[in-house]
Amino acid sequence: MSPLPIAAIVYTPTDNIEALLMQAARALAARGVRLGGVIQHDIATVIDDPCAMELENLETGECFALSQALGSGSIACRLDPAALAEGGVAVRGALERGAELIVVNKFGAQEAAGGGLRDEMGFTAGAGVPLLTAVGERFLDEWGAFTGGAGSLLEPRLECVLAWWEGLQAKG
Repeated sequence: MSPLPIAAIVYTPTDNIEALLMQAARALAARGVRLGGVIQHDIATVIDDPCAMELENLETGECFALSQALGSGSIACRLDPAALAEGGVAVRGALERGAELIVVNKFGAQEAAGGGLRDEMGFTAGAGVPLLTAVGERFLDEWGAFTGGAGSLLEPRLECVLAWWEGLQAKG
């Protein structure tokens, strides 16, 4: 049985994983790879909301808010479930349109708990389409349980991501 075409970049809180994923996406797109999926961006220009985030649809370039404005006194989770659903639609749509690689921002707390974009990651892997994501060191056990130990764990460096992709192409 061949390994699943899944790679997770393992990162720590000091790694700028979103920037690395965007670098990798741009490099692969420049090579003609048809991408799908979503990458998170922090929106540093929002003065009233230093934690504002958005998701970028890699297939279309469209960005949509990922964080909800809950007010200054709120302590609830700011992640917008509707934005996650929109991200899921973006992933599934890209698969239907023949994406060669799906990039999902990360396997984080939501995914570790069974939510977020976990189903879309599983759907991608089940379809045999390569999946690239990132996983924080603190969620490695949950990632291992989700993948059954399959796939590749990558260092947070662009050359590691590109080498993984080239290795898939050589086998393919």
